[in-house]
Amino acid sequence: MGKFIKHYALEIYTVIAMLLITLVAMFMDNLTVIQQAAVWASFLCILHEWEEGRYPGGFLDFIQKNVLKREVDKEAALGSRLITGVFIFVITIVPFFFGDKIPMFAVAMATFFIFEGCVHVAGIKIFKLDKPYTPGMVTAEIELVSGVALIVYLAVNHLGAWYDYTFGPFVFLACFVIMQRTLMATIGLRYKDMFAIVKKRLGK
Repeated sequence: MGKFIKHYALEIYTVIAMLLITLVAMFMDNLTVIQQAAVWASFLCILHEWEEGRYPGGFLDFIQKNVLKREVDKEAALGSRLITGVFIFVITIVPFFFGDKIPMFAVAMATFFIFEGCVHVAGIKIFKLDKPYTPGMVTAEIELVSGVALIVYLAVNHLGAWYDYTFGPFVFLACFVIMQRTLMATIGLRYKDMFAIVKKRLGK
């Protein structure tokens, strides 16, 4: 069962996310803007995961070639999609249910989207790619625009206090660090190893 889940993590995530989106569309009326943003975020993440992992895919291959400089075990590579799926569920589902009462969670989701867009563009410069594209970049830039739009909406409508905008990014960062530590553990790396690799690349 565990092997099946690893092999089809992306497909399973897609089915569950689409099911939730469909149920919301069928049975929930009068969604708030934050809830609508969370639903859009879930759909956008599906598109992003498929662009990054399958069509054209190759983001893990990109990381292996440009960052790790070594092959990653196939089972570990498959398991990484499962870990990523769990992270995405947390960062999008929590704002749907609690974002209106605690805007900090909506800010965390928006920060995640902005981060995604920036990282994909930065990867082009950091790794001196011949083509101005990293796998997943198109949907990542749509995420960036969506994240900025959500932050602007919250600010203009005074839906968050100063601490929501201050600590929201830290909520995202905490979740992201947990995900990254788990991912790196599956391929036998530590955080300091990753920092050393990136620092070496930036120094070239």
